[in-house]
Amino acid sequence: MLQISNRGQQMPPSPIRKLVPYAEAAKKKGIKVFHLNIGQPDIETPPSILDAVRKADIPVLEYSHSAGNESYRRKLVHYYKSVGIDVAYDQILITTGGSEAIMFGFFACLNPGDEVVIPEPYYANYNGFAVQAGVTVVPITSRIENGFALPPIADFEKVITPRTKAIVICSPNNPTGYLYSRQEMEDLKTICIKYNLFLFSDEAYREFSYTGEAVSAMHLDGMDENVIVMDTISKRYSACGARLGAFVTKNKAVYDTAMKFAQARLSPPGLAQIMGEAAVDLPASYFDKPKAEYLERRNLLVSRLNAMPGVFCPNPGGAFYAMAKLPIDDSDAFCQWLLESFSYEGKTVMLAPATGFYGTPGLGKDEVRLAYVLNVQDLGEAMDCLEKALEQYPGRTEIVQTEKVMSTVQ
Repeated sequence: MLQISNRGQQMPPSPIRKLVPYAEAAKKKGIKVFHLNIGQPDIETPPSILDAVRKADIPVLEYSHSAGNESYRRKLVHYYKSVGIDVAYDQILITTGGSEAIMFGFFACLNPGDEVVIPEPYYANYNGFAVQAGVTVVPITSRIENGFALPPIADFEKVITPRTKAIVICSPNNPTGYLYSRQEMEDLKTICIKYNLFLFSDEAYREFSYTGEAVSAMHLDGMDENVIVMDTISKRYSACGARLGAFVTKNKAVYDTAMKFAQARLSPPGLAQIMGEAAVDLPASYFDKPKAEYLERRNLLVSRLNAMPGVFCPNPGGAFYAMAKLPIDDSDAFCQWLLESFSYEGKTVMLAPATGFYGTPGLGKDEVRLAYVLNVQDLGEAMDCLEKALEQYPGRTEIVQTEKVMSTVQ
């Protein structure tokens, strides 16, 4: 009998997308579903970057260089300079989305059996990338009570072994929205230098920082050989479908190794690179409007959640995600129940169970991730649905009033 590979069996399903069949079934029954489960913004993609593709004179859509078009990489040098990152065009490798950048980093720097340390909750697809690379994710837990701040360095040191080769971070963070401070980044530098570790830094949301400036791993002095930045235009320009990212490092050996993987897949998307070049030409003021819109949405979401009995949601410092603790017995069951058995005025809300964002079994059972990617009107109606759902959910737990440690909504 034919067998599925061990790798295929170990590959985890997406906690963000696994409830899609239930959402589709709800829609077939005429129920409107508010999608707060996935980071798909409703912000308009800048028309100028779409026009760049429409107006391009392309007699033949050819392969690009495996590292991406040189013209695009040279433009990205100016973009990175605008955010305080000094890199050369030949230290940038264009990828098929940020996902491929992460995979290239794992493939280039890690051997099967190696370990990567990641503060949890973390972007769930890191698990899938780790399975593909044959490496083990070692989680260290950040806590909702302090807004998911970086765990103490002592917690990192407890789990570091001879097999530990890297730390993976995301700031502003998906799924928590936490924005690492300069001191926290310096603490990470200290441990990476001490134990000779790579620092993989997922910086997809740097433009959407609300409580301070995003500190890039490339802002850390003395870390040129350690740092790999994984980047993408998906969220920056609301262009998720372009599938265009970047792998950035000053470590030449790592870059040259990643290039071999890039050559194996031939080249990144050609039309998307035209979009990417046009995006770099957008004025810095472009981000003012979407950032203000996300900030308004964040404030609405956090205030509504914390007004619900038994609910606690820390105030995210960036990105467009929030993690909330709910008075429920099982977040997976609750999120399925919302789609399968509940509606309020013909509407319901789709959330992502937090269990899929933790590596430690048993954590996240009373937490959910919410992506505030809908307009304020829809977001308010989604909160109405959630409030009613929590009143009716059969698995609601006894409410224990916990001190709210949320920072003031700004």
